[in-house]
Amino acid sequence: MKNVMMRMCRIGLKFFLGFILLSVVLILFFRWVPVPITPLMVIRCIEQKADGKEIKLSKSWKPLAEISPNLQLAVVCTEDQNFLKHRGFDFEAIEKAWIQNEKSKNKKGASTISQQVAKNIFLWSGRNWLRKGFEVYFTLLIETFWSKERIMEVYLNVIEMGDGIYGAEAASQAYFNKSALKLNKRQAASLAVILPSPLSYKISKASAYLDGRINWTLRQMDHWGGNIEYP
Repeated sequence: MKNVMMRMCRIGLKFFLGFILLSVVLILFFRWVPVPITPLMVIRCIEQKADGKEIKLSKSWKPLAEISPNLQLAVVCTEDQNFLKHRGFDFEAIEKAWIQNEKSKNKKGASTISQQVAKNIFLWSGRNWLRKGFEVYFTLLIETFWSKERIMEVYLNVIEMGDGIYGAEAASQAYFNKSALKLNKRQAASLAVILPSPLSYKISKASAYLDGRINWTLRQMDHWGGNIEYP
């Protein structure tokens, strides 16, 4: 029995060390190489097929220099205003979300841009403690080995922005018939505000709520005073 337990411990340790090594290698690899596809993209394609729809997967990787500074600023204003300051986790936002979720049925999230990148690239959909643990782990790796510019670049290239639409370039072409580099402030704000629910919110038929969010985002962008200054 003791020998069996020892073998199981050795196997478990090898598995653990192998996982750590593989994850670090992947993080270092994607520090330089564009992410070709994400689990969410695969899941959405499967859902489209199951619903009898035509499979749609529109994406076009662009370096950060070819994505409008307006959009970079807009997503920081709407999704993660402490992006440049934190190391992957905004604990103040987490505390506020926890308090609100205890009192209200309208659940509020507190995921940073770094966390969203981690779960988009490496993890499956759903909410449970196991997945959250992996999200924390990959977020720490990303913040350790990537620059803030790289995190933003990956985020703006893989984030879901509509039905079968992923990333800034594909969204810019689909909604505004222009490159992501040429987005003006309002167009950038319009893309940023749909991120919490890109399959429900419609830029072409913006509700009063979305219009209000767009105007709020524009005021926040003006408050920041211009481009993001990465550390």
